[in-house]
Amino acid sequence: MLNLFDLTILAQQGGGSGSGGGSQIWVGLLLMIVVFYMVMIFGSRKDKKKRQDMLAAIKKNDRVMTIGGIIGSVVSTTDSEVTLKVDESANVKITFIRSAIQKVLTEGEKPGEGS
Repeated sequence: MLNLFDLTILAQQGGGSGSGGGSQIWVGLLLMIVVFYMVMIFGSRKDKKKRQDMLAAIKKNDRVMTIGGIIGSVVSTTDSEVTLKVDESANVKITFIRSAIQKVLTEGEKPGEGS
């Protein structure tokens, strides 16, 4: 398997396979970098859209986990804030900004499960 150092040496020596061998290697390397970059960009856009949809769909009585690990039930929501009830017996409520919600927990799901 050739590494980047070997590819550089081959390019400097002309590729070892006639004329133009070095340029073919550089074109292939550049093409791989462009494809890798596009996969990273489109993947992050997809993840960002999925997170925005999840945050927009939060409603009353959803069970959620914050980025700090606090688990609670949604009591109320506004455009920018979510109020969670974290203790039923003492009626403790905490207000978070909407982006502090990491995920919505489904019925029976434990916080450490899933993604």
